Amino acid sequence: MTPGLVSVTFRQLAPEAIIGLCLENNLRTIEWGGDIHVPHGVEDIAARVGEMTRAAGLTVAGYGSYYRLGTGAGPDFAEVLASARALGAPVIRVWAGNQGSVDTGKATRQLIAADALRCADLAGAEGIAIAYEFHANTLTDTTSSALDLLEATQHPFIKTLWQPPHGLTVEECVRSLAAIASRLQHLHVFHWWPDGSHRFPLHEGEQRWRAYIDELRRLGAGCPLLIEFVRDDNPSLLKQDASTLAELCAAF
Repeated sequence: MTPGLVSVTFRQLAPEAIIGLCLENNLRTIEWGGDIHVPHGVEDIAARVGEMTRAAGLTVAGYGSYYRLGTGAGPDFAEVLASARALGAPVIRVWAGNQGSVDTGKATRQLIAADALRCADLAGAEGIAIAYEFHANTLTDTTSSALDLLEATQHPFIKTLWQPPHGLTVEECVRSLAAIASRLQHLHVFHWWPDGSHRFPLHEGEQRWRAYIDELRRLGAGCPLLIEFVRDDNPSLLKQDASTLAELCAAF
């Protein structure tokens, strides 16, 4: 279990500062975001950030793109792939559409799946996977819908991310994680309860996260655990959450 950071946790900081925070807090891998730190299609920035990351002894966990499958909106996937390649990212985060599963009809689901397979073919040809963001207002807003999408897009270069769905019990979250574990790429780690507008220190959710770690251990499904967001977006509060994350990773 490798502890790391999602760079959009601190959109206000330069990549150099984010690398410094990771070194200070024993976070060893970074998912670099495509909106600010490694803009889509700007290959020279991507290459420089990738080189800085590796020179510091860290790894690139992935490229957090804002490509929305099947919508025709957002960046062109060719630009996303070019940045991921230059960054040296093993996986590209993509979003499964732009509306919730309840509001997504069969035709749109098919468009999203077809686009996912297209992108996976393009990325996979370069040894790069794509992974679905596990998020509200997309086809991965419920575990059932996420599983349907994964089933419809069986591909060696299609994975999924996971984060605790808001408002579910520990037991429900454990079942969710177990259901997608065979296609799991990495986890986004935070403790928000009962929704995204209430952020708490990670140690207050340690019992919940230990249950998730225990389930991953049982399944033999180790993967990077990346802190995503801290209270008030305050870099000084990262230390406490990183310490908790280190304890969680050591328990695997």
